[in-house]
Amino acid sequence: MTIPVIAEHRDFFIVNKPADINVHQQELSDGLITRLKQQLQSNELWLVHRLDQITSGCLVIARNKETTSQLGRQFQQRKVTKFYLALCDKRPKKRQGLIKGDMKKIRSGKWALSRSFENPAITQFYDMGLGNGLRLQLLKPYTGQTHQLRVALNSLGSTILGDDFYGGTSADRTYLHAWQIAFELNGERHQFSCLPQSGEHFLAPEFINKTEEIQPVMTEFRWPEITFNDPEKAP
Repeated sequence: MTIPVIAEHRDFFIVNKPADINVHQQELSDGLITRLKQQLQSNELWLVHRLDQITSGCLVIARNKETTSQLGRQFQQRKVTKFYLALCDKRPKKRQGLIKGDMKKIRSGKWALSRSFENPAITQFYDMGLGNGLRLQLLKPYTGQTHQLRVALNSLGSTILGDDFYGGTSADRTYLHAWQIAFELNGERHQFSCLPQSGEHFLAPEFINKTEEIQPVMTEFRWPEITFNDPEKAP
């Protein structure tokens, strides 16, 4: 499988990670970094952040250790802006707003959202009808905790389509995609976006048309300003 490279910079690559590939090496299959090193014929590649195995979309790959360090700090300090798209087949309890709470581990490796706020996962979301019984969720995570977006939507009764692990309706893939990412590096602002390349519902004209429709008005959405006094811990 060829990993799509959507941007090449002297300090990094942006790739469109396929769904169902782990970013790390697994016992029975190569991880994304190993595949990229073979594909690009380079051993100088470093993972800056990660996406769940089931998640596709924008992933930053550094080309040197200095860039890895700089971007790693930005992710740690929550200065990287990310937008995700998800499809659901159930209407959420509310149409938009913040989903906030501590993540706690429950049975079988699953996570759940609690009502405490010691170190909460924070996500802003907008729910839109897509047609054919499907809902499109535009998600902006302010933190980056394990399974955060999957658990956030599950807490609203709107589990992601295809996310069998959390009880979602079975589908040909889990419908979660890292759509856009933006960050600064050496005083220069970078922003990238990519559409999914798999999934019958992601490839449908209704989905593609909706992403084109919401792109121009994204700046008008009321994204709240979340301030973190301690970059290691959310308020």
